[in-house]
Amino acid sequence: MDRDQLIQIASESLKLIRTENGYTQEKMAELLGISKKTLVQIEKERMVANWTVTIAICALFRNSLILQNRVGGDPMEVIELTTHDVIIIPKEKTMGGYIWWKNIEEYEGHRLQQNLLSKHYRILDHENYRLMSTLDEAVAYEKWEAIRQTIK
Repeated sequence: MDRDQLIQIASESLKLIRTENGYTQEKMAELLGISKKTLVQIEKERMVANWTVTIAICALFRNSLILQNRVGGDPMEVIELTTHDVIIIPKEKTMGGYIWWKNIEEYEGHRLQQNLLSKHYRILDHENYRLMSTLDEAVAYEKWEAIRQTIK
């Protein structure tokens, strides 16, 4: 998933996210730092949100089921991956990838997975902690092999 796709998804989902959270157009526009007129234009699909508004939507509503279902999980992870090629962060607990993820390889409880919607890759340890994420398939396999070597 690239930046333009994420902008499109956030824009198309904005009205549903707003109603999911019970906000008026005035309140939602205030939260996102845009005018009500701009919000209405986005909701009516006459224009798309800019990158800054897309980031705000993903950050403020990262727990929105509508948004999560459209991007295949945490929208902020997808934002990070569209900005950086690889995310290697301190371990972050996940649900294990039983909904939006396909296991590509498994070894000693560790898993290399690919997201079914955004198509990005991640590696989980045996307790479902995320060790890294990337949009680059070659990097995913390189890190996977390095992790397998440390487990042996």
